[in-house]
Amino acid sequence: MHHQVLFFGLSCCEQTRIFSTDNALVANIVSVPHTQEEYARTVALLDELIDEVGEAEDHPLASLMETLGSLIEAYEDDRLPEPMENPITTLRILMEEQGMSADDLSEIGAPQTIAAILAGRQELTATQIRWLARCFHVSPAVFC
Repeated sequence: MHHQVLFFGLSCCEQTRIFSTDNALVANIVSVPHTQEEYARTVALLDELIDEVGEAEDHPLASLMETLGSLIEAYEDDRLPEPMENPITTLRILMEEQGMSADDLSEIGAPQTIAAILAGRQELTATQIRWLARCFHVSPAVFC
């Protein structure tokens, strides 16, 4: 039995045409980001994939999600400073730099939840990490 793997809903023939004649399209999706704009675009695409795929390792886009994560990591390793001591310390420093207080984090939970996170008694969830990454314009990896 022949199984057809679809890439973004494209038929096998469409995939072949794109991969063989339009490498620019593929390069725009799967390439190492070299600029802040390319990096931001890759992070945004990964965020969309995380929302779609979740933790389903058998999802057809799971390997693309993993690849994009590796490309983002390569960019960050080359261009961004190392994350600070731990995610909560990093969060506290980012909050201080932005003049934010715990009240400004209401999007990630109730005051008790935020207090527990900042005290290190509760770990951040994937949803909270995505929100914080968008809020502070950093990679989600900063909070992992």
